[in-house]
Amino acid sequence: MKPVLSLFSCCLLMLASCNSEPKTAEAPATGATPPTTTAAPTPAGKQTILFFGNSLTAGYGVEPEEAFPALIGQKIDSAGLGYTVVNAGLSGETTAGGRSRVGWVLRQPVSIFVLELGGNDGLRGLPLTDTRKNLQAIIDTVRRRSPQTRIVLAGMQIPPNLGVDYATQFKALYGELARQNQLVLIPFLLEGVGGVTKLNQQDGIHPTPAGHRLVARTIWPILQPLLQQPAPASK
Repeated sequence: MKPVLSLFSCCLLMLASCNSEPKTAEAPATGATPPTTTAAPTPAGKQTILFFGNSLTAGYGVEPEEAFPALIGQKIDSAGLGYTVVNAGLSGETTAGGRSRVGWVLRQPVSIFVLELGGNDGLRGLPLTDTRKNLQAIIDTVRRRSPQTRIVLAGMQIPPNLGVDYATQFKALYGELARQNQLVLIPFLLEGVGGVTKLNQQDGIHPTPAGHRLVARTIWPILQPLLQQPAPASK
């Protein structure tokens, strides 16, 4: 396991520096209109599941239909479930950026909100208190704007380059937030993908199409039961 951890460490440390690639979306400037996501009008009778995250969610370096949110959409269609998938991933996004952007993406009704942020915070060594506050603020905003929305939190891990205590506390904060807010938790989004050369692109950071397929397989058993539950009644 140690060689995998070492490779994973090197790969993750590069993540924060890859935000200027041609296919990477830039964070909106203050006062500017945020970039368009893959959102589309929700067909009548369908609910919306929105994936809100960084380059992992955005599907950096792969075709839109190869990214894990689209693959989840295919599984939803195959299962005959009435959901439309919206990919609101933005490469380079931090929890602070997500906190400022979340209100914009909630302009349409959302039934399930999958929150995948924090990795860039950890790689930059940002204070965990700030990361926790920002994630909590995003959760609070979703609950305030749409009380019936069910929230899924995607856990992330970082290598111990900034200290074992920091990495341990970073990993733990996702479980703590999930328990405190009664959220559905994906323990580690990149389970079986992080550090595996053949499942990542040449940069060693972003999953290949095969890597995204494995991410989708990790998410699906957690998400599927939630999708099959009746939608909570509006308060």
